[in-house]
Amino acid sequence: MSIVIMVGQLILGLSILVILHELGHFLAARAFGIKVEKFYLFFDAWNISLFKFTYKGVEYGIGWLPLGGYVKIAGMIDESMDTEQMAGPPQPWEFRSKPAWQRLIVMLGGVTVNIILGILIFWVLTIRFGDSYIPNSSAKYGIVPGAVGKKIGLQVGDKVTAINGKPFVRFDDLTSPNVLLDNTVFTIQRGAQTLQISIPKTILNDLDDHDIEGFISRLPRTKFAVDSLEPGSNAVKAGLKKGDSIVMANNHPIIFWDELQAQLAANKGKQIELGVKRNHVPVTLKASVTADGKLGFYRSRNDFADIRTVKYGFFESFPIATAKAWSTFRDNAKGIGKIAQGDVNPRKAVSGPIAIANLFGGTIDWVHFWTLVGFLSMVLALMNLLPIPALDGGHAVFLIIEMIKGKPLSDKFLERAQIVGFVILVCLMVFVFGNDIVRIVTKK
Repeated sequence: MSIVIMVGQLILGLSILVILHELGHFLAARAFGIKVEKFYLFFDAWNISLFKFTYKGVEYGIGWLPLGGYVKIAGMIDESMDTEQMAGPPQPWEFRSKPAWQRLIVMLGGVTVNIILGILIFWVLTIRFGDSYIPNSSAKYGIVPGAVGKKIGLQVGDKVTAINGKPFVRFDDLTSPNVLLDNTVFTIQRGAQTLQISIPKTILNDLDDHDIEGFISRLPRTKFAVDSLEPGSNAVKAGLKKGDSIVMANNHPIIFWDELQAQLAANKGKQIELGVKRNHVPVTLKASVTADGKLGFYRSRNDFADIRTVKYGFFESFPIATAKAWSTFRDNAKGIGKIAQGDVNPRKAVSGPIAIANLFGGTIDWVHFWTLVGFLSMVLALMNLLPIPALDGGHAVFLIIEMIKGKPLSDKFLERAQIVGFVILVCLMVFVFGNDIVRIVTKK
């Protein structure tokens, strides 16, 4: 059932993004009196569609090939490669008959709608939920680095006091894209020592086999006590009770949550001896650790880091939302730049639909769903601006060249460029799908 939910959310999210993107082109074209012949979600390759109808001269439908969507604009060399139409004389309702600046607006209509959608989603979420963060001041026991963090020199309990020499307020900033993409330097307080630790520009390659927890845990280091227990769990069978403090695991002293997690991970599927303090009385228990390294209890809410939420009014939320949308756009642009510079292996940085489906998850969480749709809307805007023929960015580049030259590029050149762009896109699609599959296979 979780797979069905995951795939359903992926299809719904991408359908919303594709339809609204193509609607941007559609509305811009109609605003300038340009005839639109088709409006399709997914591609009707070889004229095969799952569903279609005609309304006011436009054919609307759903294609069978789920690789995006398109609007077919009369008098335009696009993915339909309708050369017969281009062979006739230009008609006043055709794309090619309009001034270059109007055609440029039509080509950027989809990107514009994606940007507006991204900002709108972040705006609504900010109005509804505010802006939540963990203050760095609450990390009084320091950080918990993962395997990648330890590899670059971070240690459990380190306190990060500055990023690139500047103090920071939000603990979340430690794992932000700015840190991972900008050759960052942490100022570390380790006991009486003050250290400078640089984040390698190639760190994303190492993080490919981990989530962000492989760098630094999203939560600061904390102490803990047993709160609720899962009915029938190994914790219940071992005799753990609410309020217990686990102070020993296989003769290893336990003070912090990460120390217990490390012992459980080292004893997956085995029995472990726990030293427990219960009402100030020491108790020894034997518990079986599950294959995924768990006992089956939850920590007290008081043991989690302090989370602060700032609420904003209707108009106050707008610049916050705009900043979130812009940071998404900018950070992904930096990521593409890292790939182009050779700092990041594209195999480890580029994800396709399978990876995106995993991001949606197998449970329904509408806040997470819309947050991810807002993020993907900005990513789709960026990707469509890439100067690749067949993408909006490629068309825009050719139109800007035409405006500079004062005359349009030849139809033959545009047709060949469209073919080259299509081949490039097919190769990219094969790469991202293959990359997703290889990741699944190798991680198994």
